[in-house]
Amino acid sequence: MKLYWVGLLGLALGMSFPGSAQIRVENKVQKGENAFPLVAEKHISTIYYDQADAEVVAKVAHLFAKDISSVSGEEPTVTSSSNPTVKTVVIIGTLGENKLIDKLISSKKINVDSIRGGWEQFIIKVIKNPFPKVSQALVIVGSDRRGTAYGTFTISKAIGVSPWYWWADVPVKKQKNIYIPNIDYSSKEPSVKFRGIFINDEDWGMRPWASKNMDPNIKSIGPNTYARICELLLRLKANTLAPAMHPPTAFNKYPKNKLVADSFAIIMSSSHTEPLLFNNASEWSHKMNGDWNYVTNKDGILSVLDKRVRENSPYENIYTMGLRGIHDSPMADVPKGYSKVNVLESVIRDERGILEKYIKKPIDSIPQIFVPYKEVLNIYEQGMKLPDDITLVWPDDNFGYIKRLSDSKEEERSGGAGVYYHISYLGEPNDYLWINTTPPALIYEEMHKAYETGAKRYWLLNVGDLKPGELGIQFFMDMAWNINKINYDNIPDYESSFLASIFGEKYKNDLADIMHNYYRLGFERKPEYMGWDFDWKSMFSEEHIINTDFSFQNYNEAQNRLNEYDAISAQAKGIMEDLPKEYVPAFYELVYYPVKGADLMNKKMLVAQKNRWYARQGRSLTNQLSKDVTIYHDSIALITKHYNGLLNGKWNGIMTAPDQLPKPQTAPTEQINLPESAAMGIFVSGEDGINGFSSYHILPRFSIFTKGRYKIEVYNKGKQALSWSATTNSNWLQLSKTEGNTGTQDDIWVSVDWSKAPIGSDIKASIQITGANKTELVYVSLFNPKNAPVKEVKGMPVEDNGVVSIDPSKFNRKTEKQGVKVQVVKQLGYNGNSLQLGDVTDHAWNSSSTEYDFYTTDAGSVTVYTYALPVFARNKEHETRYGIKIDDSYTHWATTASDEYSFSWKSNVIRNAAINTTTFSIDKPGKHILKLIAGDPGMVIQKIVIDFGGMKRSYLGPEPTIGK
Repeated sequence: MKLYWVGLLGLALGMSFPGSAQIRVENKVQKGENAFPLVAEKHISTIYYDQADAEVVAKVAHLFAKDISSVSGEEPTVTSSSNPTVKTVVIIGTLGENKLIDKLISSKKINVDSIRGGWEQFIIKVIKNPFPKVSQALVIVGSDRRGTAYGTFTISKAIGVSPWYWWADVPVKKQKNIYIPNIDYSSKEPSVKFRGIFINDEDWGMRPWASKNMDPNIKSIGPNTYARICELLLRLKANTLAPAMHPPTAFNKYPKNKLVADSFAIIMSSSHTEPLLFNNASEWSHKMNGDWNYVTNKDGILSVLDKRVRENSPYENIYTMGLRGIHDSPMADVPKGYSKVNVLESVIRDERGILEKYIKKPIDSIPQIFVPYKEVLNIYEQGMKLPDDITLVWPDDNFGYIKRLSDSKEEERSGGAGVYYHISYLGEPNDYLWINTTPPALIYEEMHKAYETGAKRYWLLNVGDLKPGELGIQFFMDMAWNINKINYDNIPDYESSFLASIFGEKYKNDLADIMHNYYRLGFERKPEYMGWDFDWKSMFSEEHIINTDFSFQNYNEAQNRLNEYDAISAQAKGIMEDLPKEYVPAFYELVYYPVKGADLMNKKMLVAQKNRWYARQGRSLTNQLSKDVTIYHDSIALITKHYNGLLNGKWNGIMTAPDQLPKPQTAPTEQINLPESAAMGIFVSGEDGINGFSSYHILPRFSIFTKGRYKIEVYNKGKQALSWSATTNSNWLQLSKTEGNTGTQDDIWVSVDWSKAPIGSDIKASIQITGANKTELVYVSLFNPKNAPVKEVKGMPVEDNGVVSIDPSKFNRKTEKQGVKVQVVKQLGYNGNSLQLGDVTDHAWNSSSTEYDFYTTDAGSVTVYTYALPVFARNKEHETRYGIKIDDSYTHWATTASDEYSFSWKSNVIRNAAINTTTFSIDKPGKHILKLIAGDPGMVIQKIVIDFGGMKRSYLGPEPTIGK
């Protein structure tokens, strides 16, 4: 018997979370087994709905029939008859709006008490002999119109129709027969009342695509596009849409748009810049309407707002209150005698008057939001009085870090609170509009703390062009529907399980490896930021591309990054080539393109950087690297063209790579003229530069504690092949190669045979390399002291070449006081995992702590670098402090705080780290203890480096130095 399982509140086929009910779908049933046949041998159940029910119910009933057809090849009849006469029926309806369901309730064949009066709840129940001539009924009943739709689409997902069947081309899972064994399930209310997406910055993707392929008659984003978006939202159990609003796009310019949204029962909201659903970026004409200035043109502004509410009030809306400037500009300056506080208060009074004029119900029952975005937050915090029933929607800083949350008084407001969050953004210090690299663990860390502090009424996710943000949208909406099913323990498996449910369980481990590393590398530096240009000019201006801070010289950092991208790209390609052809488009969109695009962008920028470095050294590989950069640049255009051409051009225009606007721009490279004769050059690991620093080549020190290995590059500087040889005066040194003949360069990996290593703290040796009539010496030092406590230090962070690098998630001891817990946050941070010092809802100060044993071979003054998430304080009642101490020193308090739009904030959000430095004195070599202390609970620490003077220039700092 073939079984298909899905959690009703789960994420996808095959996934289960604590508290999620299960619905089982079978292709066959055993003799005597009790199961409802949606489609069985020569039998198809009929779908019933009531014409008196909401329009969305009829729409969903027909979509459900098409879902069944796409799975089984058989399409059920859909009817609004109130007299079923067939053997098995599906009844879809809303409480009080469906006569058949009313009969079942009155005959006590179904109990709806659990959802009566509820918000977007539903019951799914199989009933025996519900009516004369009917042997079984599958009843889907909603507490309201959306609850009915959610219940129906829950069955659709269970039988194999993904919410992403259209937007991500996820194939339908085919089966001839569909049986649903006996079920009686009642859903809970969603965790977040209003939850949805904002289509934004649509100029380079959504609008050109929709104009060509979906709504060519209006050459914009119109009703055909919004119908597909609204259907997706319903299938994801979302309920809110803030439409695209960049000029000339205007949702309300086309009256059919709002009719389409209402037909899907989607609540229309708007961005923070659109008061009362009015898009001033596209609909306000300075020539016709005057200045967008409330003080000088109050009547003009209120006139257009009045008209908008009059036209849209018959439908479900969430109204943005307040006023900013045109588009996303700040609120206009006010003349003497006014303040922005009292002007904004007056604006909101007038806006509420308009709402009361057209919506005949109490003002506190009309959904209204106030978004203190950018400069508006400062105005709000100057004492502005906001009506208690308006929902406070706290924005992030556009880069995933929520700027503040409700304080103790705000938590008591009747309007509650919400969050406006980004996985896509156009603005300073730089854009990220191309591919989604925001880690699920970061989204959870920020949104969970928001939820726990009362922000549970309204969640809006800025998704840019929607594609390729599918995975981020899915995760965000799953949290908003049932936040309790996701936690720090199951986040690492979330996306791999979701993807494996689509592409196959046999790929799950590879998918986990791909996605974990994809998000980690993107978290370190988004692919859009690899040009290292901090001067935002928008996508209409060329980027000023310079060297990155990733180092080829130190810690093999840049090359490691290239290698890791190589590995996950190869894994993704391997899966794609192994998949059945019908699954390839979905995999290309969800996995391959984002991974390969990030890979190629990093290669383009980093290999160009390597080219410019090699040119200074005169390496013969220089010119080839320049050609490689061109190939990487062209390849980005090719894979993007392929994306747009998938499925006969279905997505033509949706995807634009950032290096193609305003015109194709590759990274600068250099060409050099090479002499005919071979010439030899040498580079050794950790050699930041010879000129001006040293006349010697010195490898990093080899230590008995870390047992590292280091690289020597022997490179050619001429056209003819270089023959070289390497020898050493010490039998304990091991060389991976001792000779070679190369047109470009060879690597020699140097290590120590510790069974032959002499005892001593300052052992010296050398390696002699000869080629092209030139001999170079590379000096080696060995640290292998007598009675070295190697066994005791094994697994412990240990000083290596003047630094100790610690992964804070791997502590030796923890102390938890006053209910403040320490939490390992998996799949977030430079090392892969991070440590959260308490939860933001905790109130204890200077309570819990973690301790780290480490071993030093030196003593004296040290600088401790702590890499923390650049989070903001919870609110004005809190700060962002955490403590560090070594041994018995006094505690040094550090903070992650920085003012938005300051240079430190820009640096922090670009690199996803606030790096703090503190100075300590270590009295003697040996074992010591570093302690992290929770100050303001909720701080997240990614990495710790103790610098004895050996820290090299790099972006990420040294990897953990662990005793071996």
